[in-house]
Amino acid sequence: MKPNIINPIMPGFNPDPSICVVDDTFYLVCSTFSYFPGLPIYKSKDCANWEQIGNVIHRKSQLDFENETSSRGLFAPTIRYNNGTFYCICTQVDKIGNFFVTAKNPEGPWSDPIVIPEADGIDPSLFFDDDGTVWYTGQHFNPAGVRWNGDCKIWIQRIDIKTGKLYGAKTDIWSGALKKSVWPEGPHIYKKDGWYYLIHAEGGTSVDHAVSVARCKTMEGEWEGKKSNPILSHRQLGLTANVINVGHADLFCTKEGNWHIVCLASRPYGKGKLGDGRCCNMGRETFLVPVHWEEDWPVIARETGLIEYAYTQDGFVVKEPIANIEKSPVKDTFDDAKLKSYWLTLRNRNDEFITTTEKPGFLRLYGNGKLTSADEVSFVAQRQTAFSFEASTKMKVNLELDNDKAGIVCFQSEEFHYCLQVCKTKGINQLQLVKVTNGKAEIVAEESTGKIPEDAQIMLKIEAQMQSLSFSFSINDEEFQQLGSAQDATILSTEKAGGFIGTVIGMFAESNDPKSKACFADFDEFIYENTTTAWVDPYHF
Repeated sequence: MKPNIINPIMPGFNPDPSICVVDDTFYLVCSTFSYFPGLPIYKSKDCANWEQIGNVIHRKSQLDFENETSSRGLFAPTIRYNNGTFYCICTQVDKIGNFFVTAKNPEGPWSDPIVIPEADGIDPSLFFDDDGTVWYTGQHFNPAGVRWNGDCKIWIQRIDIKTGKLYGAKTDIWSGALKKSVWPEGPHIYKKDGWYYLIHAEGGTSVDHAVSVARCKTMEGEWEGKKSNPILSHRQLGLTANVINVGHADLFCTKEGNWHIVCLASRPYGKGKLGDGRCCNMGRETFLVPVHWEEDWPVIARETGLIEYAYTQDGFVVKEPIANIEKSPVKDTFDDAKLKSYWLTLRNRNDEFITTTEKPGFLRLYGNGKLTSADEVSFVAQRQTAFSFEASTKMKVNLELDNDKAGIVCFQSEEFHYCLQVCKTKGINQLQLVKVTNGKAEIVAEESTGKIPEDAQIMLKIEAQMQSLSFSFSINDEEFQQLGSAQDATILSTEKAGGFIGTVIGMFAESNDPKSKACFADFDEFIYENTTTAWVDPYHF
């Protein structure tokens, strides 16, 4: 018997999900913006248990992320499979634009990008029709002139899937379901029982986000929307909802004939109003919702109209109490020659500055650019996946110059993060807790006794209790001591930091003289563990 499906199926920063089905296996990708490797690939046999099997963008030669800030880069991938080949199409904003890559094996290797220079806009998708025609679907600003902010069109054109060249008529087919719709985007086309269906998002990526549907008997005909659009949204629930920002969906069917969508949504937590003490630190996560069909239209979440915590495999809400899912701690001792696929680095990863081979059994980070910049940085992190967690690392540092530093970081963006670090100051290694808001760094606590020997083993720990963060340290296995008072975690949220990403936790090293490679830190281990299994925040009212 297959297990129940528990939401979110992909917790933590995993936005813009797209999914394809090959035989009895599901493959899912998500946006990663300027993180490398890019576009993680998750695999499942039952939609309940998922594992990351690789990344679509896994070689530096595929794409250049230089100087791209954390919320730029790769927007909204679509994964599809046809005749033995996997296709992943995406947008690299600010650089090459729309492109696709291919692979025979979803674990890789994936090809170099095939750029589609004629394709304007973002959010590309591919549709393989029964007659062998391949269609490009995208979103762009209204070609006749933008009349209001978010005045966009969804358009289609045939594409030569070998060359990436568009041909034939370029046709705007949809402007969104509602009057003066804003930001119709994330389009995907499907064919079922003689109808073509367009699933798309509209309303913007915040609390007014929604999923709508249109259909047509021919690709280039007149598309009609369902009268009850949007077919999924939580915007009607207002600002106190436990799950918000619902949208950007992709439709699929299991081999048993059960229909579902994957979509993005966010889970705010903390006390107070949304955007004040109650925020979405994990950004947009991936959820799964059942779909049924009535009168040739999809009906999403027909029992309640909402995203629920758990569903049966055949698409019904699990009403009896079920145990919360315990997630095992993630512990990496860096014994492998390569970093595991879940580790993220901002922009281009410099293997000479981020290495597990120079000192076997350790992750060595040489001091590089500042986390507050869009420069190349020595920074390795993984996603926050629950409201409360503990993360710790064990390291030794070699700091040569004043302002050389290394440590652990809670990172939302270049302009908003916390660092618990060892910093060389006037020739002495000092422990510092640094808060960065609006790009400005402030030392909020400092341990300056000068008792940290050059060869000391230093343990750094972050403990998150909902929207409260505590930072502590241990020198040479002594008892942990908290550095400073508890800090406000809400600055690590989309509501306060802006952008499109969620919080990640990791390790870093900075130096004003990267070329010398005189500054480095050796990390012996990193442990991340969720300390709550709560699905939604029960205390926000």
